[in-house]
Amino acid sequence: MKNFAHVIPFEMIIQMTEANEVPPGVELIQAPAIWKETKGNGITVAILDTGCDSTHPDLQKQIIGGRNFTDDDGGNPNISLDYNGHGTHVAGTIAAQKNDKGVVGVAPESSLLIIKVLNKKGSGQYEWIINGINYAIEQKVDIISMSLGGPTDLPELHEAIKKAVTNNILVVCAAGNEGDSDDSTDEFAFPGRYNEVICVGAINLERSPSNFTNSHNEIDLVAPGEEILSTYLNGEFATLSGTSMAAPHVSGALALIKGLVNNSFGRELTEPELYAQLIKRTVPLGFSQKIEGNGLVYLTVLEHLTGIFESESKALVLSSQ
Repeated sequence: MKNFAHVIPFEMIIQMTEANEVPPGVELIQAPAIWKETKGNGITVAILDTGCDSTHPDLQKQIIGGRNFTDDDGGNPNISLDYNGHGTHVAGTIAAQKNDKGVVGVAPESSLLIIKVLNKKGSGQYEWIINGINYAIEQKVDIISMSLGGPTDLPELHEAIKKAVTNNILVVCAAGNEGDSDDSTDEFAFPGRYNEVICVGAINLERSPSNFTNSHNEIDLVAPGEEILSTYLNGEFATLSGTSMAAPHVSGALALIKGLVNNSFGRELTEPELYAQLIKRTVPLGFSQKIEGNGLVYLTVLEHLTGIFESESKALVLSSQ
């Protein structure tokens, strides 16, 4: 019997033909404040999803390649088109280019490798996902982003993820949308449940946990996941909700962080070091750690802390005079 995973279920709020803004979720995590230092240039994110609308004006310059592991298009490995919309929406949140029209992604100069592991129905065999992970490893990507999940804890999937992490790849996964707003109950989706991945829950734009976000003791952090505006099929745009929408905010944030800290340290940081740099850039929201993990990804938190420290230092100097 074959095991299947699916797109993390999501809700379509609105679909539109035009847009012209930095989406509120991108603003909320403070990505624009980092763009003066880096926009993710030189970082490659592999999106394992339903494919992508590679002709979308906001995405076509960011896509560096694609591969299909599904049964769509007769299994042709060279056609990674999106017939579902989910993958295109995820791609826009990560890397929609800054071109003064449409939308802008968290890391608008990062590169996207489109690895299609879910078909037009939003469903995929675990074998497809494992093959997709191995392909991402072969291509030496920096980050793997997966807004997908299933109920089965498959050892082969876990091994593929551990292999990716061993190869210094950050693996970001959506937590899942089976939550009941009760931190005393656990809801699991794999691969998000694995310790080795960066598991992302969802909050709304008012910074409160989404009532659908899964809770368990492997949640790493949260990001905006409600009413998220991004790219969609046929060059259009859509507003969707789900932890599927939260995970790409973190994938994009990691593209910015990796470029930033590798430059400042003057060397390639390891996967554990980059994870630590991400967690340094979170703010606790006051909810259970089984719901919010370490808190909201907030890219300017270090600058805020530096400002507080400098103000306190000046006050100490003045009080001693």
